Amino acid sequence: MAKESTVTIAVRPLVEYVFRSGSLEGGFRAAVSLTEGTKAHQQVQKQYGEGDQKEVYLKAEIPCGDLLFVVDGRCDGLLAGEDGSLTVDEIKSTAGDLSAIDEDTYPVHWAQAKCYAYMYAKANGLSEMGIQLTYVQLDTGERKQFRTRAGIDELETFMYDVVQRYAPYARLLRNHRRERNRSIAELAFPFPGYRAGQRKLAGAVYKTIEEAVGLFAQAPTGIGKTISTTFPALKAMGEGKLNQLYYLTAKTITRTAAENAFALMEAQGLQAWVVTLTAKEKICFREEVRCTKEDCMYADGYYDRINGAIQDILANETQLARPVIEAYARKHRVCPFEFSLDLSYAADVTICDYNYVFDPKVSLQRMFAEQKKETVLLIDEAHNLVDRAREMYSAELLKSSFLTLQRAYKAKSPSVAKAAKAVNAGFIELRKQAEGSFWVDRAAPELLLQRVEAFSKAAERELAIDPSAAGQANAPGSSEAEARELLLQAYFDALHFSRMGKLYDERFVTYAEIAREDVRIKLFCLDPSHLLQEMSKGFRSRIYFSATLSPMGYYRDMLGAGPDDYSISLPSPFSRDQLEVVVVPLSTRYQDREQTRGPLVRALQEVTRGRPGNYLFFFPSYAYMNMIYEEFAASKDKGTELLLQQAGMTEEDREQFLAAFVPNPEPGRTFIAFAVMGGLFSEGIDLVGDRLTGVAIVGVGLPQIGPERNLIRDYFQATGRDGFDYAYVYPGMNKVLQAGGRLIRSETDYGRLALIDDRYLQSHYARLLPEEWR
Repeated sequence: MAKESTVTIAVRPLVEYVFRSGSLEGGFRAAVSLTEGTKAHQQVQKQYGEGDQKEVYLKAEIPCGDLLFVVDGRCDGLLAGEDGSLTVDEIKSTAGDLSAIDEDTYPVHWAQAKCYAYMYAKANGLSEMGIQLTYVQLDTGERKQFRTRAGIDELETFMYDVVQRYAPYARLLRNHRRERNRSIAELAFPFPGYRAGQRKLAGAVYKTIEEAVGLFAQAPTGIGKTISTTFPALKAMGEGKLNQLYYLTAKTITRTAAENAFALMEAQGLQAWVVTLTAKEKICFREEVRCTKEDCMYADGYYDRINGAIQDILANETQLARPVIEAYARKHRVCPFEFSLDLSYAADVTICDYNYVFDPKVSLQRMFAEQKKETVLLIDEAHNLVDRAREMYSAELLKSSFLTLQRAYKAKSPSVAKAAKAVNAGFIELRKQAEGSFWVDRAAPELLLQRVEAFSKAAERELAIDPSAAGQANAPGSSEAEARELLLQAYFDALHFSRMGKLYDERFVTYAEIAREDVRIKLFCLDPSHLLQEMSKGFRSRIYFSATLSPMGYYRDMLGAGPDDYSISLPSPFSRDQLEVVVVPLSTRYQDREQTRGPLVRALQEVTRGRPGNYLFFFPSYAYMNMIYEEFAASKDKGTELLLQQAGMTEEDREQFLAAFVPNPEPGRTFIAFAVMGGLFSEGIDLVGDRLTGVAIVGVGLPQIGPERNLIRDYFQATGRDGFDYAYVYPGMNKVLQAGGRLIRSETDYGRLALIDDRYLQSHYARLLPEEWR
């Protein structure tokens, strides 16, 4: 049978597709880690007899019309009876109460075990097999078992029925991939020609995927990074080098750019499923996110309808952005967020935030190892991933949360109240031993971690109780509901704290901020490179790209480059004549700002003098921006319009801000927008042509000096690197490069760039500027 008609699939995803049913589990889902589940399996397997086997690999070929299913997997145990009989043992771990599980609770578990029983019986010519489900309670080690026996005819009928129920979906996937690969083979580069540097970048991406390594690419503004990375990746997909592509971004605007690139290629004939993942809070149909069958019709019976919804949308659509997903979610009455996640496992391309791959709290954990091997990560604006990763791999807790829970659950659940009290007491002990308001320790807080883990288990048991079944009121806004929401949030925070505690090593530090009323403790990840490596393990290739991966050695170090990974830095495709660069040697250091505010205002006025148009002035902080804005506004020229970025702007506010940069401004009109470096308007926006005439950058972008940045500085200094550069200079200058990159966006753009700070004349800073800025 032709390779494209062979369906290679593991037992677990096969039976999960066929047998999943019921509703979404709601706001609480017991979070059993892989390590905990593995330990439970090992505890059972240790007690197997001498003739028993564990982790037995099984494989079977099952014809189904025009398809051939190749199904494989590992059964947890193969038990030998004294009478010579054999029994498949399927082990499942749970944090919940075993009394809630009966023989018919989880048909999918029986299905998995029956598949293994059939595969072993068929391969070994047996007429009958025993089947056993073993459930293990993680906290207590208690077990509950169910057993049955089945003949080979019954097992074969069952197995053939399973693949027949999966077959329509398999044919949809097969037919699509046939069309996808044909369309990719015929797909031409969607522009008349390559820009300078574009072909080189595309070639580097293709070579990286071909060799299954990584790439760090600095590609300046104007090269066309999105199309230069997606087009060669698709070509590699069409040749069978990968099956899935994840385009990871930090911001909504870059997700839109990726969507536009795939839509452009679709207009040229591409047939590919491209899904965009939107945050649950944004895509949820309800005003308040409450994912229970009682509160949400889209959660109620979700798994009974999801397979039909997936087949419908994939049969009729290719560009699966938010509006399309929402339309089909309403049609089939399924949760749009969970729907988009389920679609991502089938899609050719998934456009999403970094956290779906790199954040242990929200990553796409249903992706199997075989699927990862055929998946490539395209990581856009990769300079943002350093601080985002620090955030993902750090964890913090507040004393006040546990004191509140201790009081709220004193009568309701003594075990939760006792566990919360122990954690609260740990905070009190910490406050007593600390000197001053800031406490630091290189070691993990082991005793507190033990208490937090105990709290997680007590909270998990409480949250596993269905309030309605227990006769508790749980109406939104009620004190019971509020207490449960507080417990749920504390549970997730505690769980993440425990997980990071298990990952804690020399790359972490523990610190606490102590106030009179509260204590905040944080496991702070100083160097995320190792964990980024771990989270991206198993993927075929990782392509990190940005206009500002400079200095390259720093970003390779911080993003976890391997010894075989490539690097490439491309020059700007634009002419030097397009950019006029002026350095104004004023001190913008914090201690000099009051003294130099007058000269700074005059320097900014000089930037626009004699050249009407649209300008962006960037500042290192809101406070500094507001101070200069007030003085500038008091002395601005007649006919000059000003706009000020506000903190906490919505997407609508942002669009209105950008709309003020009108093309073809009236003669003599000068419009100036004041904005913050590293904010909404310093990355990922395109103000092409005369929508932007000039940019002024005040300062060198250094992060505000503070305890966290100083801890990063001290760590890298102690490990033989320049701590001040790693903590302050490189992150700061990246903001400068991004802000300045807003100015020249095309071959026809011209503009004036003012760098206002005397440090730009120092070689240490000047060497970090692009060649065309010097």
